[in-house]
Amino acid sequence: MKRFIPAISVLALAFMLPPLLTALKSAHYMTQLTMSAYYALASLGLCALMGYAGQINMGQAGFFAIGGYASAFISKLELSATAGSGPAKALDALGLLSKGLDSYGNSYLSPSPWLSCIAAVLLAVGVSALIGTPVLRLRGHYLAMATLAFGIVIEKVVRGTTALGGADGLSSVPAFAVLPGLEITGGRAARAANFTVSWVVLAAGLLLLANLVASRSGRALRALHDGEEAADAMGVDTARVKLKVFILGAAFAAVAGVLLTHYNGSIGPGEANFMKSVRYVAIVAVGGMANIAGTLIAALLLNFLSLRGVFGSLDDAVFGLILITVMLIGPSGRAAVSRLRAALSPKAAPSAAAPSPRSAAPSPRAAAPSPGAAAGVAARDAARKGGAS
Repeated sequence: MKRFIPAISVLALAFMLPPLLTALKSAHYMTQLTMSAYYALASLGLCALMGYAGQINMGQAGFFAIGGYASAFISKLELSATAGSGPAKALDALGLLSKGLDSYGNSYLSPSPWLSCIAAVLLAVGVSALIGTPVLRLRGHYLAMATLAFGIVIEKVVRGTTALGGADGLSSVPAFAVLPGLEITGGRAARAANFTVSWVVLAAGLLLLANLVASRSGRALRALHDGEEAADAMGVDTARVKLKVFILGAAFAAVAGVLLTHYNGSIGPGEANFMKSVRYVAIVAVGGMANIAGTLIAALLLNFLSLRGVFGSLDDAVFGLILITVMLIGPSGRAAVSRLRAALSPKAAPSAAAPSPRSAAPSPRAAAPSPGAAAGVAARDAARKGGAS
């Protein structure tokens, strides 16, 4: 039951915070808290990979961008010319097409956000499987450099592709109709509803991770983290386990990218920037490599402060400094603070002049010779006396 506490807490806050913030006349905070929830979802996917599988990914922002760009591009496609075709009729029958009038009074027919979301996540999963199969054979800094190169490639592709908006990105992304009357959009009137949706999605991600960690696959992940050779010796298919958790982390990032893109109504190449990946890694390091609750708190807090402009123009520098500091102190996040406090405590350095009670007092075994040893000493003394006489 303890593992479900983060998910239950987030789910409760999803419904409690909107009326509370509205009553406190702080409803404007819900915009940044909504965006922070989606960024936290991407961070949780990285937490599963780094904290439990022990594999680093410096290209998490690339999967976030794949999800966001793919969903935006597909949902903006104009399919009016193919309205009479068989595939279009089949998609329309399944409710996967959106039709209506645009702001200029012209009719349009385009894929629904549900269809674009599914396609975007599947694309991210496929790319992660294609990249992860060879890349995850690497270790240490080689793996970090390979995933970093992947993230850089994604950024250059989206920035240099005219169909994806180039340096300006894609805008006018339609709202995501989750349910009748409930849309993911950045409109002020839907601010409270969007906050609830984002935190419910975050709670679902937490629940999925909690069940994964407690399952047989979770035990295999922990064995892999402790030692790949030992896990292999115990019969764990380490290559398969690493690939699965790599794909899971990519799927989390892609879902976050899709939902945030529809919430903002746009996406730019900055979401695939290398420093975005550094942020995700820094957040996981601060929260604790294998600490879901710690990663959740760090992601919500640091992203909220960043979105509120607390760090100003030094935003990227702050996250880089946070990562360096945590790595110097220790990779276990908040547990390192406890070790640092213990090291600085006066009680942590015992005086050299005062030996410990254990070392001062001789053990009973050492003080009292065994009966066999005493008999040997007596026989030796008797032999010496006989020789002297």
